[in-house]
Amino acid sequence: MAKYLLLKHYRGGPKPEHEFAPMDQWTPDEVSAHVAFMEHVADTLRERGEYVDGQALSPEGTFVRHGGEGRPPVTDGPFAESKDLIAGWMVIDVDSVERAHEAAAFLSSAPGPRGEPINEWIEVRPFLEMPPMVTD
Repeated sequence: MAKYLLLKHYRGGPKPEHEFAPMDQWTPDEVSAHVAFMEHVADTLRERGEYVDGQALSPEGTFVRHGGEGRPPVTDGPFAESKDLIAGWMVIDVDSVERAHEAAAFLSSAPGPRGEPINEWIEVRPFLEMPPMVTD
């Protein structure tokens, strides 16, 4: 089993198949259907023993870095030129990268406006596996 991070991007990444209005312009029923589908995906993966965790993210955020003694510098940027917005993430633990891709494709089929599948790009990132420690 290997862990993968599935990232949902609402802006950024490869060119989308469909251009939809931002979610804050969807009807309440469209948002509810989308969220219900995300819960359905999580439940399906949970039943298979593959779901680890997942969360939706707020569009607000800050960047913080170490700036020496005192208060750390905080800014609302810089952002990638695409103004990339990661809307949420899911961690799965699956048998293969192919299975991770299948799960990501399932997640990508979430409904959007008018109930149409969004077919959004889902970024699939494997967790870094550290080599075993060798001690003599």
